[in-house]
Amino acid sequence: METLQFQVEIASSKELAWLAWTQTERIVQWFAPGAQIEARVGGSFELYFDPANRDQMSTKGCKITLLEPMDRLGFTWKGPDDLAQIMNEEESLTTVLVTFAENNGFTKVVVEHAGWGEGGEWEKAIAWHRMAWNQVLGSLKSALESGTEELCCAPNK
Repeated sequence: METLQFQVEIASSKELAWLAWTQTERIVQWFAPGAQIEARVGGSFELYFDPANRDQMSTKGCKITLLEPMDRLGFTWKGPDDLAQIMNEEESLTTVLVTFAENNGFTKVVVEHAGWGEGGEWEKAIAWHRMAWNQVLGSLKSALESGTEELCCAPNK
């Protein structure tokens, strides 16, 4: 099955783009209002779109599968609740790979989403994710280019 691919160029350093994806306090500023990110292979990559109910509209149970600091981040993924029957069980989780490349003060972020099944419900899932990933990357670009809150700066080392 196909791999969906989305990309955005952001006027930001690669480090800040990387941190936006790998730190809980940063990802909640642009992706989901609640999160639990453990930046290590096997660590949590959980987003809660309704933090009051972490069992619904979430990626609860998703894990980081690849972590190459500043370059590549991989994780398992769940779809929205209305697609849960086909894509939210352990054996049917899809996978996401995010890559980062910096050039002349811009960072290109590429999202590749794979692991789709076949059939009408999967076609709905693919269509939904095409819309959603474009919105997500637009939100990331807006948040990083606004230069506000934690997203503007690298943490003190």
